[in-house]
Amino acid sequence: MVLLHSPLGTVADWGSLPDDLADRGVETVAVTVTDDDRPPYAARYVARAALEVAAAAPQRPLLLVAAGAAGPLVPAVAAAQRAAHRQVAGYLLVDALLPQSGTPTRAELAAAQQHEDPPVRPPDFFTEPLPMTADWPDAPCGYLRTGDAYAHPARLAELRSWPVCHITDMPLVDALTVLVTQVWPESSQA
Repeated sequence: MVLLHSPLGTVADWGSLPDDLADRGVETVAVTVTDDDRPPYAARYVARAALEVAAAAPQRPLLLVAAGAAGPLVPAVAAAQRAAHRQVAGYLLVDALLPQSGTPTRAELAAAQQHEDPPVRPPDFFTEPLPMTADWPDAPCGYLRTGDAYAHPARLAELRSWPVCHITDMPLVDALTVLVTQVWPESSQA
């Protein structure tokens, strides 16, 4: 399982999740991207994520778990993995904006899917066209919602017939495990 933190945050935003997954025997790579601080932001994030995954050399196939603003970048991250001959088995988005076809900007996605102000970044961070892969999704997808801020993207995921899990009183690791079994019933372990 590959955890992709939001470009608006850090790997620390995952909290204890990587360790909790490892305690359950799930091989987990928590990607650290810190050099996407100048244009082209999205391309830098995707390239660093690809390098981090390659360095970790996780077992295949990969489950890509994208949080927040990493959601719209997950198709490009997946394309980089496929180009490196690493199979992607599926995608989980955690409180994330959904990718959409075309080359929308972060500002356009936020206007369409979110109803709160984004964190502070340079203006061109939000107006840069995002990379898109024409054949995405190419594997099963699921959506994990932890709060009300991402109710609209979660609803869009439901409209796409993706399994959606809204956690209210369970630990994140438990909710993620439940969602993995809903998206990939044949897998007893991600």
